Amino acid sequence: MKKLKACVVGVGFIGVAHIEALRRLGNVDVVAIADPADAQKKADELCVPKAYSDYKEMLDIEKPDTVHICVPNNLHYEIAMYAMERGICPICEKPFTTTVEEARELVAFAKEKNIVNAINFNCRYYPQVKQMKHMIQNGELGDLFTIHGGYIQDWLLLDTDYSWRLESAQSGSSRAFSDIGSHWIDLVESVTGQRVVEVLADFEIFHKTRKKPLKPIETYSGMSLRPEDYAEVPIDTEDYCTVLFHFDGGAHGCCNISQVYAGRKNQMIVSIGGSKAAVHWDSEDSNELWIGHRESFNEKATKDPSTLNPETGAFISYPGGHVEGFPDTFKQHFKCIYKAVAEGDTASREFATFEDGLRDMLICEAVVKSSKDKCWTKIGE
Repeated sequence: MKKLKACVVGVGFIGVAHIEALRRLGNVDVVAIADPADAQKKADELCVPKAYSDYKEMLDIEKPDTVHICVPNNLHYEIAMYAMERGICPICEKPFTTTVEEARELVAFAKEKNIVNAINFNCRYYPQVKQMKHMIQNGELGDLFTIHGGYIQDWLLLDTDYSWRLESAQSGSSRAFSDIGSHWIDLVESVTGQRVVEVLADFEIFHKTRKKPLKPIETYSGMSLRPEDYAEVPIDTEDYCTVLFHFDGGAHGCCNISQVYAGRKNQMIVSIGGSKAAVHWDSEDSNELWIGHRESFNEKATKDPSTLNPETGAFISYPGGHVEGFPDTFKQHFKCIYKAVAEGDTASREFATFEDGLRDMLICEAVVKSSKDKCWTKIGE
């Protein structure tokens, strides 16, 4: 098995998740991290050999096979381009970039230089999501009528909750949809094989201003602020959105996306109704898939490689009754990516690539435009 070297840029909540998953692969060494804040301390805590404050210095010195880009969205383009100019395979967190133009440039450059690239749409890799996909491909649901669900969280419920994601200069013109709605629509298009052709979106900012901390507070840390610790700032990205979809295969859909829904920490729901059967999957009960029938008993398919579709079983590491969840999706996704990196396989469609990132940016652009124009908006090319 070929050993590969990885570097990680940005070591917050998601960067740590990347490092943990990479170590589970067995053939990947995380040789260094780059982070502008306390890089050496973070490297020591994570037992990573080297730390840098400048990602360029890290990539030039370490010359890794891959770099994982886990920083605010507005930095994705420059880091991915810098890496590819040096023949390093970029693995980028979503959303891909802050503009469609940046996304197009990265896709074109990766094709020109024949470089393996990836976007971390890890939610595709829940086993029961794979099972839904195979059932649809096998015709078990029949013609697809409806696709609905959503992605809801409460981590920004209070006006004292704050993150760089709230700032359009760093996150782009959308927040809730681009941050978590991107996972939902990517999963839906991947599972159903149908592509969105037009959208109708409604946005709302419930906290017109928020209390921005004057000192660093990590995402999901739950720290409280005193009045002297924050400044009141205006917010220009949505807390919530509802989007209606028309798909090219004839299905109609809708989703509710919210980061201000009390009590739901991180729930994604996908419900797909067809002419023969329906399926319903909830990420907070991710090891079960509900299957609905008209003329017989409904079913619940549990995560068990001995009973599910054999292709689904390829993405399961433990026997039935042994729960697999969020961290395992990273491992399964990275396993596919690093196989392509080791083999130099730039044609692989086993994982989400920059082209999928561009697709997500085009959908997000149409969603934002629809919310402003208050009308159905077609997806760009």
